[in-house]
Amino acid sequence: MTHRNIPTRRPKGRLFWWKITFCAALLLSASISYQPSAFSFSEWYWIMKPGDRGDDVAELQSRLKFLGFYGANVDGVFGESTRKAVVGFQREFGLTPDGQVGPQTKLKLSNATKNWNTNMMRDYYTGGGTPKRVASEAALPKSTGRFSSEDIKLLARAVHGEARGEPYIGQVAVAAVILNRLENPAFPDTVAGVLFQPRAFTAVDDGQIWLEPNETAYRAVRDAINGWDPTDDAIYYFNPATATSAWIWSRPQIKQIGKHIFCY
Repeated sequence: MTHRNIPTRRPKGRLFWWKITFCAALLLSASISYQPSAFSFSEWYWIMKPGDRGDDVAELQSRLKFLGFYGANVDGVFGESTRKAVVGFQREFGLTPDGQVGPQTKLKLSNATKNWNTNMMRDYYTGGGTPKRVASEAALPKSTGRFSSEDIKLLARAVHGEARGEPYIGQVAVAAVILNRLENPAFPDTVAGVLFQPRAFTAVDDGQIWLEPNETAYRAVRDAINGWDPTDDAIYYFNPATATSAWIWSRPQIKQIGKHIFCY
């Protein structure tokens, strides 16, 4: 009797689980190697925390400085001033304020600083060159009492982005509204917090806040800080030609300056 060699079949169950294991390994490999395109941090999954040092920390400090949360030197050392800046950013952007910088905080920070670039980090970096000048030496932001130089620069960016086509008094008026919100308990108590509230300012939504401010914007900010409020304590303003919100029309109106109506 002749016996034929019959090939042995691999059990279906074993082959199925082998395929599942292989696919899982591919997915895991992809998740580890994937880095969101918005990031420029070298390792997006690395959690930065106090005590860390290096270029990623310098980038973190530079981005926070760009937004006005960080006022110290960009030195690549995650110290107490960096931790406080991170906590301030996390609070304003709805994150857990733990002072550590993981993927979620990096993504929020990256999305909020889309106009940031590594040249800015080199400009800020201690020993890395002279910071960029804006318009002229007289236009450089300087700290003044309550407001840091970064606060003033951020205010000037907002004025330039929101009102650069307005008469000078209209630019002061926009700065005054931002300052009035700082004094109002219904709003955040930091410049960055006020400006980056969701849908609060058109210039933030469309990115115009990152245009380089001119000397007029800085002068308008300083006049507002020094007490000039052409709006009579307004906390809102809108352009009646472009406003689409029915709610803003319901606010008690004070006056119109240029193209903007100011209201409570």
